[in-house]
Amino acid sequence: MTPARRVVTLPPTVLGEDAVRFARDAQRRGADVLELRTDLHAPDAVSPEALAAVLPLLVSERGKPVPDAWAAAAWRVDRDLVDASGQQGSLAAPPGQLLASHHASRPLSTEEALQLWQRDLPADALVKHVEPMTNPAHVRTLLETQRRLMERFGVTRVTVLGMGAVALPTRALLARNNVLDYVATGGTWAAAPGQRLLDDVVRELRGADRYTLEPPLRLGILGTSIVHSRSPRIHRQPFDRIDLPEDAPVEALVDALLPHYAGFAVTSPFKLRLAQHTGSPLDAINTLVRRGTRWEAFNTDTFGAQKVLERLEAREVFVLGAGGATAALRSVAKDTACTLRVLRRADIQAPLTGAGVWTWPDRVPAPDDLRFDGARVAVIAYGAPGRRIAAEIVRRGGTPILLGAAWFIAQARRQRQLWESAT
Repeated sequence: MTPARRVVTLPPTVLGEDAVRFARDAQRRGADVLELRTDLHAPDAVSPEALAAVLPLLVSERGKPVPDAWAAAAWRVDRDLVDASGQQGSLAAPPGQLLASHHASRPLSTEEALQLWQRDLPADALVKHVEPMTNPAHVRTLLETQRRLMERFGVTRVTVLGMGAVALPTRALLARNNVLDYVATGGTWAAAPGQRLLDDVVRELRGADRYTLEPPLRLGILGTSIVHSRSPRIHRQPFDRIDLPEDAPVEALVDALLPHYAGFAVTSPFKLRLAQHTGSPLDAINTLVRRGTRWEAFNTDTFGAQKVLERLEAREVFVLGAGGATAALRSVAKDTACTLRVLRRADIQAPLTGAGVWTWPDRVPAPDDLRFDGARVAVIAYGAPGRRIAAEIVRRGGTPILLGAAWFIAQARRQRQLWESAT
């Protein structure tokens, strides 16, 4: 199967010459198509001719009509199958340029979706069907809808997408057979919830065999605010960055994805919840491995925790926070002849001295009265979050020790071994 064309959407704040620069950067990073939407840009906000000279231009009619100049420069014109009143929409487009789309207001059964697409379309028109996802189990329905639409229209014409906080892994699965893959360029803006990052998609295509008859089981990382995670860079592809809200139904998500994924890395805030969900005897887990029809849970953070305690070389260590990383530190402390003093937020009163470990994620603010008196504090986050935590430690009178990479590499090696044993 030919890889889907990677589509990035021009953000609403990018105008004029900046839009051309955005298109060039997206092309350099691996984008194949640039989408220009009428609800995001005024007709004269950009030059469609200049944009089309960089990347094929997909102009999408969203609420406001497509300007003639946009249509003239377009590779495809996206028009809604159904208009705002619920009637058949106008699918007028130059020959060979129609992309007929439908954006459902609720999840549909496959039969409901197929009924919408009974309308006759030009033989060269592309077909895009989009549904919101509130229940992760809807992945089964969307995969079946995609299969049936491909039977009707052909394998070179169909794109099916899910949207929502739990949609990303479903979009990754659908992308194998989609014609178009709508992806985000990164930063604070995305055209739709659930989009994968362009850089992650390009990395997958470089590292995975997309032409096998049976797709490989996927891997992924589950967490909140994980745009910085290096896991997709070091593990075998396909590997998905599944960034979820803290209150996401992660238990239902991993159950729905069991047929499609060989394993997951699990990070904050889901280590405790998934330990309980999988019936693990561990307080917290960071790795799931598929065993036939169930998940087996592990905590390879113990390998990272041991590295950190060895590097601190202290007989007594305070630990800030009581989450999954702390559970790993507790489990190995006795093997390193180290006594841990776990401090919850309410326990912190006097300035802290000696050696410690900061386990709170970057997104969790530290207590206002936290102070250090020359304490050496290990930072187990890495990248930008690790640097921000280190700066906070310095501001509060401590000396940061950046051990996030050591923790990460030690636990990741063990994760790789476990995933290779998946069944």
